[in-house]
Amino acid sequence: MLFFQVPAYSQNLATTYFAGGCFWCMEESFEKINGVIEVVSGYSGGTTENPTYKEVTYGDTGHFETVKITYNSEILNYQNILNFYWKNIDPFDADGQFCDKGYSYRSVAFYKNMKQKNIIEKSVKEIELKFNKKVVTYIRKFDKFYEAEPHHQNYYQENFINYLMYKNGCGREKSLNKIWN
Repeated sequence: MLFFQVPAYSQNLATTYFAGGCFWCMEESFEKINGVIEVVSGYSGGTTENPTYKEVTYGDTGHFETVKITYNSEILNYQNILNFYWKNIDPFDADGQFCDKGYSYRSVAFYKNMKQKNIIEKSVKEIELKFNKKVVTYIRKFDKFYEAEPHHQNYYQENFINYLMYKNGCGREKSLNKIWN
């Protein structure tokens, strides 16, 4: 008989879902947070079951490039994750994020319950007051998440040079610094 030790934190895992343009960039950003266990790239918010990248980007699936974030709720709470999310997107861009334009690249804060929805709505009001601009990030009830194709997972690590060229060419960090600093 084979036994293995389950990590102590496994009892305290939580998941949340955000869309913020390129899921490669979102994956990289969230994986740097202490307490985040795993970030998975995928699709959410639409109606097509098991969509492909091509269908999401060029079709009419209704999905957004989304990340599933699993975190230790003893280290982080939903508000911490949400605050980090805002600092990694442009909440005022209704056309997409940075150089990625189109519906599938729009920003979305998904909620799983009314408590999360209220936290998101409160933070939106705070951002709008701070910047005196309308936040156009969608607030949507989470339904299903479909994992993206294997070559999209950990893309920023496995294709580092290509990823850096894309990220720098897109001006993501420069734009984020301009908004949030």
